[in-house]
Amino acid sequence: MPTVYDIPANILIRRLAQDLKSREEIAPPDWVPYVKTGSHKERAPDDPDFWYVRCASILRKLYLNGPIGTERLRIDYGGKQRRGVKPNEFKKSGGAIIRTALQQLERAGFIKKRGNKGREMTDIGRSYMDRLSSALKNELSKAIPELNKY
Repeated sequence: MPTVYDIPANILIRRLAQDLKSREEIAPPDWVPYVKTGSHKERAPDDPDFWYVRCASILRKLYLNGPIGTERLRIDYGGKQRRGVKPNEFKKSGGAIIRTALQQLERAGFIKKRGNKGREMTDIGRSYMDRLSSALKNELSKAIPELNKY
């Protein structure tokens, strides 16, 4: 049975974002269009589906590397801040977007808290991701012949 490891990340995240968009537990907060994702960014995201893509990306990261906390995700989504003539410097991303996305995914039943270690996938979340991967592989095996070996 194909898993998340067998599907290219960009295809899986895009499809997962479409799927999460239909769930009522996951909805962008009112403040999302106005905030930057971190201090290293100059503007807010232009993509209208940014919230769903970020939730899908976080869900994939939890599947692959869980349990993960907010601080580690802030580092993963961080980037270089341009400082004019001074050298670039790494900055973490903002924590509110990640924290709110984690809370919504937790309410949907995909993840759960694991003490002080962060959050991890639940059995429901893992089977959801595996079913989606399986369906995606069946669709993509005709379009991308390299996936047939899985």
